[in-house]
Amino acid sequence: MQHSAVIIRGGGDMGTGVACRLWRCGFTVVITEIEKPLVIRRKVAFAQAVYEGQTTVEGITAIRVRETKEIGAVVSEGRIPVIIDPACRLAREISPKVVVDATLAKRSTGMRRDMAPLTIALGPGCEAGKDVHAVIETKRGHNLGRVILKGCAEPNTGVPETVLGYGEERVLRAPGDGTVRNLLAIGDTVKEGSTVCYVGDAEVKAALNGVVRGLLLDGMTVTKGFKIGDIDPRGKKEYCYTISDKARAVGGGVLEAILSLGGS
Repeated sequence: MQHSAVIIRGGGDMGTGVACRLWRCGFTVVITEIEKPLVIRRKVAFAQAVYEGQTTVEGITAIRVRETKEIGAVVSEGRIPVIIDPACRLAREISPKVVVDATLAKRSTGMRRDMAPLTIALGPGCEAGKDVHAVIETKRGHNLGRVILKGCAEPNTGVPETVLGYGEERVLRAPGDGTVRNLLAIGDTVKEGSTVCYVGDAEVKAALNGVVRGLLLDGMTVTKGFKIGDIDPRGKKEYCYTISDKARAVGGGVLEAILSLGGS
């Protein structure tokens, strides 16, 4: 595996979309995560393996490993290892050919071009040609999935992308500090004004009709304003369990960067 693996930092829905595209193209993929990932779209996130031991997305299974020596066995079984390693120390141990920052932190996460022969970041936060070799545009629109070799992705506006005309209304946010207690689950149909969950003693209600597409894991502690879920007004439950068009487009951008810049 040495000198052939792709390390993806972050197993959220975007990192998972990238991982699936690369895995299907024959790349060895390893995902690093934090100890308690705050993932909203849990049904399409390999980060969920941190809590459940393993998880499957579109027929591809990720397995949590606790030590580096376990990675090879999981890879040989045709699965994707997930290991807790926030600082990505694994890059020094296995000398990957590519490191992809899929944390979408919108700020510096310590990515450096010397972490691997090819380093790639998704969205704003890193500068291509300085912090990493390439950046992939993550903002919807004409340039979604574009490979940027010099400069940065479009800055974060803080405004949710619209779906059927709904923007901020789609997003569920914590009304205050507290612990999340879910009443509904991902995939459930929801009506405008109905309670989806609680944060502490405060209700979090849906602002529109639709399907619960994302919801933070029950029992997680959050701060006021933190995104804890989202409602999909399209009302199609199957969208909750499949990789989004955006994640596929970004995954295609990563694949293009690897093949065109010599990371294959």
